[in-house]
Amino acid sequence: MPHLDSTTGKAHRILLRKALVLAVVAAVAAGCDSGGSGTAEGQSAQRSAGAADSLKGVCPDTVVVQKNWWPQAEYGFLFRLLGKELKIDKDRKTVSAPLVAGGADTGVRLELRSGGPANNFTPASKLLYTDDTVTIAGSDIDQAAEFSKDSPVQGIFAGAEKSPLVLMWDPATYPNFRTVADIGKSDARVLTFQGATYVEYLTGSNILRKAQVEGSYDGTPGRFVAEKGKVVQQGYLTNEVYAYEQEIPQWKKKVGWTLVNDSGYPNYPEVLTVRPDRKAQLAPCLKKLVPMLQRATIEYAGDPQPTNELLSRLTQDFGAYPYSTARAGYAVKAMRDNGILGNGSNSTLGDFDRARVQRIVDVVTPIFASRNKPTRDGLKAEDLFTNEFIDTSIGLT
Repeated sequence: MPHLDSTTGKAHRILLRKALVLAVVAAVAAGCDSGGSGTAEGQSAQRSAGAADSLKGVCPDTVVVQKNWWPQAEYGFLFRLLGKELKIDKDRKTVSAPLVAGGADTGVRLELRSGGPANNFTPASKLLYTDDTVTIAGSDIDQAAEFSKDSPVQGIFAGAEKSPLVLMWDPATYPNFRTVADIGKSDARVLTFQGATYVEYLTGSNILRKAQVEGSYDGTPGRFVAEKGKVVQQGYLTNEVYAYEQEIPQWKKKVGWTLVNDSGYPNYPEVLTVRPDRKAQLAPCLKKLVPMLQRATIEYAGDPQPTNELLSRLTQDFGAYPYSTARAGYAVKAMRDNGILGNGSNSTLGDFDRARVQRIVDVVTPIFASRNKPTRDGLKAEDLFTNEFIDTSIGLT
């Protein structure tokens, strides 16, 4: 999920070029009207809502979710909640429809706004403070810590248990690599986006050596291909691994990879957040909505194809990058197989582990201080998340 890495603004701008590498495959799925906006059928059957299902009068008439990237599988649970009669705005890169949970029209609409290149890389959580129409915004937990002093947000739902961020390599060149530490013991060059917070953690902890890291990765496969896999490169298990193995003609063979999460940086990626000063007002809504998000995640994991077809269509409509249903299907399987989509250490989906969040706070606080971007005074894990709206009985099996 290129959108998941908490980076500086410069690194976010570099991510724009990342979309170019994803354009190596043909666009798939039929789009909507050729104009600025259009309508289409959603993927969910609908029925009238009972009192237990209704969000009308409890939530805003339109629940607006601002994301940090284009539509793709990591956001599948959100798109699963879109009902029939989609309204697609190709100019604003948004899609909206009745919010349908468990087949029931809840009486409100859901609007999903694209981020990254779609909004000049403005962090979604910042828009909670500049656009009053935004109800919920995505933010990595380390980014929430970064902005905690001036633009605090609090996570209400973790759509992914782990970050899919990886370092990847040619297994024929480096057959003994298994972990980030293995890479650090080698003479391999490591290409990353400039300013990535996790890189400062890896080098500051001597897991990687500063001398071997280059913040010169531009999102294209050129360097990796030209050096025949002799460099290690940043990527995402849910995107680059599939693209390199299946879609990039200059490579189209196996790559090795390891999750950055497993090196001691247990970041929660692109969690759904709200402004703390609006949480009390939104609490009645969130008490009903968050369990719907939990169930939608389970439904998407069990039957992703209809939603994946929508994701593929929307990336085409928005002029993002060709995102095939095959890639989306691979992403769902990869997330399930590697614990990126799962319950974590308990039987509940979407909740936060306090110790993990505190670990991130402890790691990134001195990093941001060194950048003259100090975190909130006395920042602690509980400032960045709450489990109060999570239904602990809902888990992924």
